[in-house]
Amino acid sequence: LAVNLSAHQFKQADLLDHVNKWIDKAGLDSSLIELELTETSIMHDPEAAADILGRLSKAGVRVTVDDFGTGYSSLAYLKRFPIDALKIDRSFVRDVTEDASDGAIVRTIIALARHLHLDVVAEGVETLAQLEFMRANNCRYAQGFYLSPAVPADKVFEVIAKLERQALAPVQDDIRLGA
Repeated sequence: LAVNLSAHQFKQADLLDHVNKWIDKAGLDSSLIELELTETSIMHDPEAAADILGRLSKAGVRVTVDDFGTGYSSLAYLKRFPIDALKIDRSFVRDVTEDASDGAIVRTIIALARHLHLDVVAEGVETLAQLEFMRANNCRYAQGFYLSPAVPADKVFEVIAKLERQALAPVQDDIRLGA
């Protein structure tokens, strides 16, 4: 279960207490929870962010840096932060098949993430060409309207079943659902 956190929520002193209470109340294993934080919210105060991210990691919660590539991250901090995944911002994915610069940026982010042993997710995949570009460059996860528009909670399992049926076709990879 992925949950977006605002910069304000991330700065709250009792964030870990709220997360732990929420996990306990829901009866979930903490490893099934993923918190998504924007690159900008993390880099606002990198030292404090490193402390908070460390505590979340020790609690078993996955952390993803959302909208990666649009903020002002420092690669020195990126290697120090206990994070699990990078989400490539849709602004790079949008023109990845037409703009050589966007293609180079996306390939670089994927290579960086793989070298740091991080998952990488392509945001805003809206065409088969974009999805094929991601596959060809070893990006195992994607989200966007090509896969499914946003759906009500009671329809999620139908979408998953559809994607699983499609996965039986040749050349299909793991795809993370999301819009």
